[in-house]
Amino acid sequence: MQNVKVGSIIRTLRIEKGMSQKQLADKMNISDKTISKWERGFGCPDISLLAELSDLLEVDIGTLLSGDLIANNFVGGNMKKSKYYVCTVCNNISLCTGNAEISCCGRKLEEQIMHKADESNKLFTGVIEDNWFITSHHPMKKEHYISFVAFATGDCVQIIKQYPEWDMQLRVPKLGHGMLIWYCTQHGLFYQLV
Repeated sequence: MQNVKVGSIIRTLRIEKGMSQKQLADKMNISDKTISKWERGFGCPDISLLAELSDLLEVDIGTLLSGDLIANNFVGGNMKKSKYYVCTVCNNISLCTGNAEISCCGRKLEEQIMHKADESNKLFTGVIEDNWFITSHHPMKKEHYISFVAFATGDCVQIIKQYPEWDMQLRVPKLGHGMLIWYCTQHGLFYQLV
């Protein structure tokens, strides 16, 4: 951990928030000289202050201590290339169009790798009244179920949450051709073109 890098990120984030050293110090009940010392690289925040400093500057502690604020490149275009993250503890779903660090339930989530559905994992699709009608013979048990189904086209994604012990039958407006994407709690993320 380099004090100068940590101090630089504290200064950058403090200025982004429009706070003076005194204002940040007052919020933390410390002296503005302490903030100045950190920003000049002559010391680092005590571990007992990291959580509060992280909250005030709206940055995670790991980024604060690494001293690196790395901006993502602009990712335009195709929503079919979105990245999905699923918490294995609570089954929370996150979707990103670019690179991101996502955490849930205190754990860092990894991007789910999509697998092309084979015959045993395909969803059944049909068209009813300008809607995709989607079904599955999946058992949908508490310990093994499809957590969500998404329909992605080039410019939008619609996510439909599924629950254990429900029949897997849903309708999605037919917006042209796209990808069906679904997450099975035991087997991961699948896709098929429709």
